[in-house]
Amino acid sequence: MISDEILVEPVDELGGRLRDGEFTVRELTEAYLGRLERIGSELNAVVTVTDERALDAADRLDEEFEDGEDRGPLHGIPYGVKDLVATEDAPTAWGAEPYRDQAFEEDAAVIRRLDEAGGVLLGKLATVELAGGFGYDSADATFSGPGRNPWDVEAWAGGSSSGSASAVAAGLVGFAIGTETWGSLNTPAAFSGISAVRPTYDLVSRDGVMALSWTMDKVGPMCRTVDGCQRVLEAIAEPRSEDRPGRGPPKGVPGTPRADDRRGDFAVAVLESAGEGEQEGVRENFERTLETLAEFATVERVSLPDLPYAEMAGTIIDAEAAAAFETLVESGDVHELDDELHQLGSYRASTVLAKDYVNANRVRTKAQRQLDDLLAEYDALVTPARESVANPIEESLAEFFGQFETPPVNAAANVTGLPGVTIPNGFGERGLPTAVEFVGRAWVEPTLLAVACEYERRTDHVDYAALVEALGGAVSREAPHDDANSAATRRRSSRR
Repeated sequence: MISDEILVEPVDELGGRLRDGEFTVRELTEAYLGRLERIGSELNAVVTVTDERALDAADRLDEEFEDGEDRGPLHGIPYGVKDLVATEDAPTAWGAEPYRDQAFEEDAAVIRRLDEAGGVLLGKLATVELAGGFGYDSADATFSGPGRNPWDVEAWAGGSSSGSASAVAAGLVGFAIGTETWGSLNTPAAFSGISAVRPTYDLVSRDGVMALSWTMDKVGPMCRTVDGCQRVLEAIAEPRSEDRPGRGPPKGVPGTPRADDRRGDFAVAVLESAGEGEQEGVRENFERTLETLAEFATVERVSLPDLPYAEMAGTIIDAEAAAAFETLVESGDVHELDDELHQLGSYRASTVLAKDYVNANRVRTKAQRQLDDLLAEYDALVTPARESVANPIEESLAEFFGQFETPPVNAAANVTGLPGVTIPNGFGERGLPTAVEFVGRAWVEPTLLAVACEYERRTDHVDYAALVEALGGAVSREAPHDDANSAATRRRSSRR
């Protein structure tokens, strides 16, 4: 039997155990499937379990190991994907009632790449409906129920990649795939105490992934460590090719990001405004982060170019989401969404004027140039990932987060397509995780990962084994069970 403590080990350690013959891919897959079934519904983290697909893949990968074939670090590692990512053998509901039975004929590109790398798909993980694109004020803005935080089931796991984050933190999957348009990887990673990478825009293919904003959507890994994220990102990155003009990094830039070998002598920027307006625990942990960074990097204070990043991002997302979901709104099916604010937001988004959208993109081009000039002097810019710990699950999002100043870097990086790495840096109020984000120039994932990996090597903020032990009692016996995510709601699926 594989213990739950093993299921929260990093990707490389799991791979090492597989190669040492401690257990087979099938045994590891069955262990994760069992834990996903036991705890996934209690956290509202899972929508669909693809058990037959997973076991078929596990048997095939075990045979390859026996024949001496090794696909790389992800060979035999079970994972889950946010339910915005299409799969050929299971519904892809986008977290929204109107699309509950939606089916696609083929897997998304990111799943095809993970298949090639030897990953084992366990199932589809919960998300805020339509990735929260029209604005929402409740953690319960999805038919699968509010995403519960493994550290405290009365706190939110974060949105919109809630299921991916809580599943990774709780050891329900080896790693997960999430998406971000404006904070949907960063926020749940920060709240759930895991690591995530938001790649440079277009480094990872969005083919087969729900479109919220064609010019801002990103697909990225969520893991228990930065090293794990690096392994997954290496597998899913799309190198530039002649038949995909304009996609991937420019010529001369490697398409597959690998962290460089440096362990020090980095230059890190921090905003002059950092430490202002955040929750006390966030601020204190950030100061300790800066002390750790000073051990292997020079740290300098800087200011962001004075531009309306949040206004730009909001205008662009509204305009593009209104186009993406035009049929949903005009048909009236938008009123089937769970969050009333989300319903109303769809009509607000439809009123964005063409001139405002054009001007937002004009300013975005200016922002891209000015941020690139600023970041060219540094290996990374570090900032608190979020201004607070996770909110109580029943509390209004606007009221809770309105108490604090939102770090401006997330809006700036997302609207300009810049990469970011989120990593835990301690615990704050109510014993919940806090995190920092490292942001860099476009296409510099190798350097960004090197900084984050060195910070990770020098810190040990999260004891996942202790979380597993706590979950063994707290979740199964005490967490409220949401009928919306009952066994009847979750669908099992077989490969065609």
